[in-house]
Amino acid sequence: MLDKIGIAKRIAQEVQDGWYINLGIGIPTLVANYIPEKIDVVLQSENGLLGIGPFPFEEDVDADLINAGKQTVSMMPGSVLFNSSESFGMIRGGHVDLTILGAMEVSENGDIANWKIPGKMVKGMGGAMDLVASAENIIVAMQHKSRSGDSKLLKECTLPITGIKCVKKIVTDMAVMDVLPEGGFKLLERAPGVSVEDIKAATEGKLIVEGDIPEMKIN
Repeated sequence: MLDKIGIAKRIAQEVQDGWYINLGIGIPTLVANYIPEKIDVVLQSENGLLGIGPFPFEEDVDADLINAGKQTVSMMPGSVLFNSSESFGMIRGGHVDLTILGAMEVSENGDIANWKIPGKMVKGMGGAMDLVASAENIIVAMQHKSRSGDSKLLKECTLPITGIKCVKKIVTDMAVMDVLPEGGFKLLERAPGVSVEDIKAATEGKLIVEGDIPEMKIN
């Protein structure tokens, strides 16, 4: 099983040189710490930052520099700050190559629910609806099961939908999966110490397993 850092490290392997990437709240923000050294990407935050670096050491913290999750961040050389209307112009204009989001649920059709649990206090949708409607490539970082032990990879989402048929890839604490255009979670890799049978048991939606499934390689 992977911890949150392990999930972030595995997702960092998916980024490509030259991409503009938005990191959602939670596990996705950790990806900034594990971008491969030879890869040059620009990290964007919808509150108006372009060029986010790794999380700062305590002595380097600047309380005025925060991401959309209210976490203090560092800025890379050449970074820029701007207002949220310009930031969402970038998002809605299709200028973000990859969006990495957390999720409460994902359906086998690629629907995502990540902004509201009825009856519970949540922070709201933030920029999630704009991001999933505009980005070409969407990766979800999440736990495979809820705290109660129920699958979060479902036939259909039960929570309010953020976006429809938009998720392309999912990295959980148990597995890496593609969401196929025709529907279904295609198993690509399994986490260290996790068997295919474990993943089948933890997945309510349609799981497609073809051939031997390799174990993830996490540096």
